[in-house]
Amino acid sequence: MCGLTGFWQPIDCSADAAQAVAEKMADRIAHRGPDDAGVWVDERAGIALAHRRLAILDLTPAGHQPMASSCGRHVIVFNGEIYNHLDLRHTLEAAGTAPPWRGHSDTETLLAAIAAWGVERAVCVSVGMFAFAVWDQQAQMLTLARDRMGEKPLYYGWQGETFLFGSELKALKAHPHFNAPIDRGSLALFLRHNYIPAPYSIYLGIQKLAPGSFLEISRASRESSLRAYWSLVSVAESGMASPFAGTESEAVQGLEDVLTRATEGQRVADVPLGALLSGGVDSSTVVALMQARASRPVRTFTIGFAEQDYDEAAHAAAVARHLGTEHTEMILSAKDALKLIPSIPQVYDEPFADSSQLPTQLVMQLARQHVTVALSGDGGDELFGGYNRYFLAPRAWRYLRPLPMPVRKLLGWAMLALPPERWNRLLGALPIGRRPAQAGEKLHKLGHRLLHLRDIDDLYYSLVSEWSRPDEVVLEGSEPPTVLNRRRDWPRLPDDVARMMALDAMTYLPDDILVKVDRAAMATSLETRAPFLDHRVVEYAWRLPMALKLREGQGKWLLRQVLYRHVPRELIERPKMGFGIPLDAWLRGPLRDWAEALLDEGRLRREGYFNPTAIRRIWQAHLVGGQSFGLRLWSVLMFQAWLENEKRHLPSPAHDRAGHAREQGSAS
Repeated sequence: MCGLTGFWQPIDCSADAAQAVAEKMADRIAHRGPDDAGVWVDERAGIALAHRRLAILDLTPAGHQPMASSCGRHVIVFNGEIYNHLDLRHTLEAAGTAPPWRGHSDTETLLAAIAAWGVERAVCVSVGMFAFAVWDQQAQMLTLARDRMGEKPLYYGWQGETFLFGSELKALKAHPHFNAPIDRGSLALFLRHNYIPAPYSIYLGIQKLAPGSFLEISRASRESSLRAYWSLVSVAESGMASPFAGTESEAVQGLEDVLTRATEGQRVADVPLGALLSGGVDSSTVVALMQARASRPVRTFTIGFAEQDYDEAAHAAAVARHLGTEHTEMILSAKDALKLIPSIPQVYDEPFADSSQLPTQLVMQLARQHVTVALSGDGGDELFGGYNRYFLAPRAWRYLRPLPMPVRKLLGWAMLALPPERWNRLLGALPIGRRPAQAGEKLHKLGHRLLHLRDIDDLYYSLVSEWSRPDEVVLEGSEPPTVLNRRRDWPRLPDDVARMMALDAMTYLPDDILVKVDRAAMATSLETRAPFLDHRVVEYAWRLPMALKLREGQGKWLLRQVLYRHVPRELIERPKMGFGIPLDAWLRGPLRDWAEALLDEGRLRREGYFNPTAIRRIWQAHLVGGQSFGLRLWSVLMFQAWLENEKRHLPSPAHDRAGHAREQGSAS
């Protein structure tokens, strides 16, 4: 796990000047790689590659980057891990195309594979998470590539005559030619989803490379060629067209086998390794498979909350005791959150509003005190049906579909008539079975969305939208096309829940979950790995019939059967909580003054990005307590906090509007 950056400036630029700029860009992401730094410059070509290294495999200077191939044709900067790199070495050796090995780093292996087979075949046979830039000196071509599921980030874009790229936006912003204004369309998308979906970033003209793709730019032309080498849409469609046909017991064994292989492959490291353990199904399965094959107790880490409704630390501790791990936990309070808030804009680099970013940062800091690599359970929800919406949305739609629109609206207002806290008390007193955690908050969320529903796809889109009309909040902000708002790009899956799961894996997973994990981990120089995101696990999961995932109103049925081989059922069976924080209460309490300062009406008018009337109305309604708008407000607050951090470097709002107009004009 490292940080990469660089630029291509096909105009006069001295080697010394390019070296200095590249070093400055790399220094901005030193947290991603505190162990080593390097720059490579080709003055004639105008290309500069820079790297910051977190040494995980081959801690010797043989792993230094930028790294040149033995033939001298290719130079690479690489971020991530190739878990099957030893197998690739054996393949190259058997074919007689292996170079004389200088060390045992996976970067050297990937570079040799590129030299022997080309970039596309090299990434197709690689198992891992990665983002890299490779310069072909013979073809005078720059290639950027990203892993299949989007675990590792890569931004790029033109600024005048200079092409910039890097692991984080802060590296691009260190280049003297960077002058991109805020993209108000991206800001509108941010309010809708609490994250900025690919390919957009908060800046006009700067994009995120799509997962499973690579981008080529030749010296002959600044036009780029973007191609996919792996597609989740194709995997999902082909998997459901040719589903697994074995017995349930064969499916359980097959899943354990493929997960074990992925977990074992991701345990390879030359540094201390552990795991993040929430006590839920996904992380408990990963830890159980790790511990089953470990010669000593696995180091595990969890974060808890003082508020009992949000605390899973006791469940994680019980799983850890049963498995025999060496467990460490930390309890998070509102005071801890307040201490973290000033660092959020710097850590996430662009507006990001998944409120679980706070406990995520803390658990990464906790883990880094003891290990350099930590495995996680990320991806299990999207692959095996873990989110409540996968069974609540179809159930709700069965009742809503026959109702006329006026009745749906009336039902929505009825759900909003009581505050979430009172719904929780009422539902808690009823003699009913299992209910979702924070049921009142979920009822409020559904109530807000029962206004314009034509079909279950509308219901899904509303559930993944925080602000339903962000164009009324963001001044001059019009949402550009995305996968989610352009249905012709949706996977062609006849099953409604499968379609939701695929869309979540294409959007929410890479643009929210994996961003949250990568930035929080790398801010502390911790590498995280996710066995569920091994593409062989993904492909196996999409062959499984939905009846093996959702059963009797509960998700992850098949995954639970694997886990129950290692952990007693009673330690796992409880309502899904997620990794949230008591945001509504904190905004009315310890975070109120901080929020009030950022949402000041005069400030909002001066800055010129939001409609102050709309923001203040929501804020006042939240403070009164009749309704809870914590998640909506958090997105505005995260932009405001980010803007506060960026003010010294941003163009004026007038320049921003002009840039947006230019972009809209060119798009039309």
